[in-house]
Amino acid sequence: MKRSIIWLASYPKSGNTWTRLFLANYLMNAQEPVPINQAHRFAVGDAVVKMYNRVAGREIDPTDLSLCLRLREGVLRGIVANNADVNFVKTHNARVAPERIDLIPDRYTRSAIYIIRNPLDMVLSYARHYGITQEDAAQKICHPDNGNLPTETSVAQYLSTWDLHVKSWMAYAPWKRLIVRYEDLLDNPETHFAKVLDLVGVPVDKTRLQRAIRFSSFDELSRQEEEQGFIERPEQSEKFFGKGQKDQWKTDLDPALAEMIRSKMGETMKRYGYLE
Repeated sequence: MKRSIIWLASYPKSGNTWTRLFLANYLMNAQEPVPINQAHRFAVGDAVVKMYNRVAGREIDPTDLSLCLRLREGVLRGIVANNADVNFVKTHNARVAPERIDLIPDRYTRSAIYIIRNPLDMVLSYARHYGITQEDAAQKICHPDNGNLPTETSVAQYLSTWDLHVKSWMAYAPWKRLIVRYEDLLDNPETHFAKVLDLVGVPVDKTRLQRAIRFSSFDELSRQEEEQGFIERPEQSEKFFGKGQKDQWKTDLDPALAEMIRSKMGETMKRYGYLE
């Protein structure tokens, strides 16, 4: 089997879906914006229960964590079985091995695009997305056992802290990786989305690039969500696509929580330009 998976990896609420929809618009050379509810057809998520059911040959209990981990090998093998050169897979998992099962195995991996966001801003989106307080969100992203609990439609996702998540994906790997800062995508989308296309291995056409950026803008994504809803929005969240801004933490985040996050994860924040 080919090593065909290109991981679209990030901590939650860091720009993963935005990047996925940009790629969908660019690679499909869409003349109209790709509907947001078709995003899952372009890049499958690695936590979809239906895929685990298919491997098991029955409906599984997503709360059986050990079973889901044992089935993951079959899920990934099923993704690459189409013998395509590239299969995009969205993940929020850290690059870890719970119960000695490698969540991001080299044998199926072609490369990875890792989207990183200032945790001081990310934590605000995280709180809104999961319907929790800022304090709870800050505690979660600083806890090594943090994860997304299983639901009827998703298996558990192993996040760990923001800091350890970043380090896991930036540790040595025998395949190419591109780290993209959310803030750079906002400030200079043409330059940094072009780097994403380079990693994928497709030519960059300026007109097509500009159109894909426009078709995946936050204004466009929010408009579509307002009109038709978004199937990936969790029940506890009023809206999936926020304003997509940066530096909101300066006015919206409790200074004590900002200081706690900096104190626990400042080294990695500084490395990627998030500490002045």
